[in-house]
Amino acid sequence: MTLRNPKDFWTGIIYIAFGSGAIIMARDYGMGTARKMGAAYFPVVLSVILIVIGLISLLRSFLRPGTPVGRFPFRGLMLVTAATALFGLIVRGAGMVIALPVLVIVSAYASRKFSWRTSIYLSVLLTVLCILIFLKGLGIPLPILGSWFGS
Repeated sequence: MTLRNPKDFWTGIIYIAFGSGAIIMARDYGMGTARKMGAAYFPVVLSVILIVIGLISLLRSFLRPGTPVGRFPFRGLMLVTAATALFGLIVRGAGMVIALPVLVIVSAYASRKFSWRTSIYLSVLLTVLCILIFLKGLGIPLPILGSWFGS
């Protein structure tokens, strides 16, 4: 058999790897039954579904033609990862008003279609919505303006 669709192949490998990893992590928990589920039941069921989807994708990669995998976007991966880590590091001290725009703007910079105007607009909109939904609506205990600013 010849690999005809590299994207489906690697997608299948990723699904199988994540599904297998979750099953391995859940092996020390009690499984239970469908009527009385243990701690491992739900993760194992989801993992089996992931593995089945991965196997289907893997099989399709040999049957249907597709496009090759393009260049891996390391810059985007690093910027989005850095933005997420930076958000986690500064959210308590700076608050949501500072941390969310930093997250959005640094993450948006990962795109080749980056625009300052769009990024600032999106960061303001997302910050307002997140404050209303998560802090006010759901009562998540994060500061709007953090201790670094005297709050």
